[in-house]
Amino acid sequence: MKQRKLGTQGLAVSELGLGCMGMSEFYAGRDDAESLATIHRALDLGVNFLDTADMYGPFKNEELVGRAIADRRDRVVLATKFGNVRGEDGSFKGVSGHPDYVRSACDASLKRLGVETIDLYYQHRVDPNVPIEETVGAMAELVRAGKVRYLGLSEAAPATIRRAHAVHPISALQTEYSLWTRDVEDEILPTVRELGIGFVAYSPLGRGFLSGTFASPDDLAADDTRRNHPRFQGENFQRNLDIVERVREIAAEKRVTSSQLAIAWVLARGEDIVPIPGTKRRTYLEQNVAAAAIELSAGDLGRLDEAAPKGVTAGTRYPDMSTVNR
Repeated sequence: MKQRKLGTQGLAVSELGLGCMGMSEFYAGRDDAESLATIHRALDLGVNFLDTADMYGPFKNEELVGRAIADRRDRVVLATKFGNVRGEDGSFKGVSGHPDYVRSACDASLKRLGVETIDLYYQHRVDPNVPIEETVGAMAELVRAGKVRYLGLSEAAPATIRRAHAVHPISALQTEYSLWTRDVEDEILPTVRELGIGFVAYSPLGRGFLSGTFASPDDLAADDTRRNHPRFQGENFQRNLDIVERVREIAAEKRVTSSQLAIAWVLARGEDIVPIPGTKRRTYLEQNVAAAAIELSAGDLGRLDEAAPKGVTAGTRYPDMSTVNR
């Protein structure tokens, strides 16, 4: 597995990461034993970049990842996040970027993960009620204390990124990016590239939609939160299936899966971009890893641009978009 640099501060990770969120929540079918085996298989395949957050579970995902890496910490680049506040009962309590909360959240994550240092610590969502300078200032204190190595932001707007980076170098910005979510190409990608910040692409498979495994919303389990996402509902679902079919045709010609083609497309967008497809099964992990070997020609990329032009996807990314890109 090749390595890619995130930022200019020295952070290097495998060119593909592993998103661990779905192992503990949001997508149906939790299986901790298989999830642990998937993380171990990822490390064996050279995927050393693991992505979690305190809110996943809530809190259970960090504990799961911590168990998985307990005897192999030196092989892992560990990323986690704070900012989306949740109760023990799973309730959502809003977003916080208050310095005291930053410090307490970090300590709690370190304990759950069973590590002394977090490699990449993200603010999961920007708190509009706390100046970003105060939040990043508290994050910088964690770096100086040795609790965190590098800093990141998630779903932040260009102006926020600039202000944060002026306080302490930001190594990575994490935002959704895929064939059906390309809005970051307008302002966000140019901003992070100007500043020398790496880009981590979550949901490179469009929350699984681009895999071509869904023919209708009924294919999702009753407790799968994707049922609440506009892109998975009603007419939007049917319109978005047309995109998937066009991608599938190109994938078939190249004798790869739709998922592999979608991941290869993200990888081809730049050496400063690291996709983190999520899975909780070894079989899907192995398929995803194989995408790193796919070479896309200029002609392939042109056809994919025609199949999934920017803005073609029907429906917003989330039911409530008020907390993203601010």
